[in-house]
Amino acid sequence: MGILNQNEQITRFADKISSQKIPEELYSEHTVFRGLRDLNGNGVVAGLTNISQVTAKKIVDGVEQSADGKLFYRGINVEDIVAGFIKEKRFGYEETAYLLLFGELPTATELEDFKALLASYRPLPPTFTRDSIINMPTSDMMNGLSRGVLTLYYFDDKADDTSVPNVLRQCLQLIAMFPTLAAYSYNAYRHDTHGDSLFIHAPEDKLSTAENLLHILRADSSFTELEARVLDLALVLHAEHGGGNNSAFAAHVVSSSGTDTYSTMAAALGSLKGPKHGGANNRVMAMMDEIKENVKNWHDEGEIADYLRKILHKEAFDRSGLIYGVGHAIYSLSDPRALLFEGFVKSCPPKKDLRTNTHFTRRLRTLRRSLLFRSGGCTRVFRRISTSIPVLFTRCSACRVSCLRLYLQFRVSRVGARICWRKLFPAGVLSAPHIRVLHPSRSIFRWISVDFCIVSDKNSASVFTMALFFYA
Repeated sequence: MGILNQNEQITRFADKISSQKIPEELYSEHTVFRGLRDLNGNGVVAGLTNISQVTAKKIVDGVEQSADGKLFYRGINVEDIVAGFIKEKRFGYEETAYLLLFGELPTATELEDFKALLASYRPLPPTFTRDSIINMPTSDMMNGLSRGVLTLYYFDDKADDTSVPNVLRQCLQLIAMFPTLAAYSYNAYRHDTHGDSLFIHAPEDKLSTAENLLHILRADSSFTELEARVLDLALVLHAEHGGGNNSAFAAHVVSSSGTDTYSTMAAALGSLKGPKHGGANNRVMAMMDEIKENVKNWHDEGEIADYLRKILHKEAFDRSGLIYGVGHAIYSLSDPRALLFEGFVKSCPPKKDLRTNTHFTRRLRTLRRSLLFRSGGCTRVFRRISTSIPVLFTRCSACRVSCLRLYLQFRVSRVGARICWRKLFPAGVLSAPHIRVLHPSRSIFRWISVDFCIVSDKNSASVFTMALFFYA
């Protein structure tokens, strides 16, 4: 069969699938909770966690009101965590990972021991770099990381041991190895696709996670202290974000089946790659690049606004009608991570040739907020961290392309903490989400109502009011 005939068949099959779309009104009629939201946009309770908390509302005189967003790691405000290590001019990711995993901040001795343990886990297995990275380059770092994680399974003699000590060991190894995996994959891609020289630097025990990533990433291993601190801040602020987001929930569901750590981590990475989740950073950067290419005068607010209208009207960029990087599913007035990033930006000495870019970004942010309010398409419009990261990385001249694609490194400690949590507090298997089944045997659909539940044992089950398969 020729390629043309194959494509024609696939097109016809796709049309058949598209014609089977369930009408939107049926979801409201039958009170189906798609994603992690009910019909009013409120979060659906689908589990308990003591790892982190996100708040965006407050009670005033008995009435719930929107409030500036707050993020807590194990009960500690992330603002306090960041202020502490910035004031003392030290790197904060390692102690943040310790806090998320073990529930308390480490002492000086515990932190040094933890850093030494991570350093001992950083080298990749023998032949892994050659066989799984150099000989199999990929243009997508997230897919490369997924493949790398699954391949590490074969180098682990206890890959299927799901006891807490072994799972913890596996998670710590992945936390330590991710900078090396990501940087090697990126360098192999640059060599294969762009003809750059291929170089392989071994990780150094004395360097922090952020420093090691930059050391491995650069041909001459050089980086500034500012670059390392920017990346360290990114690692800390992305380390955790509540228990109900897409990748965290994916980790809960997959690990509850009793599968191995590597499969769970790969599932979380697959979720995190999506442009509606971790991939948002890349989408924001691509949108900003296109605007810069098409707007001749970056000081002309009218010209910038005209192009934003084209994006909003599905005439430019990805034709989705979405202006990326504003608003948030949980935060109502502000994203505390973005504010922390911007506070750090102001303390950074900008290079002269980057001032214009910074001013352009500010104009862009102001104009898109105004346009979205006027269009009525969004009522919670504020800067979010997926916009602040590209600006900060650009401002300090960090490696934009590679750093923006290292999103799972930011959250690998979170996924590890949740895998361990599942082993310590098992709630049984998260059963396959039972959804109402449409039978087209009559002109009016007949629904069979069944539940999404956590099964603790054969005689006990807790109802889950969520339909995971309908995650938007």
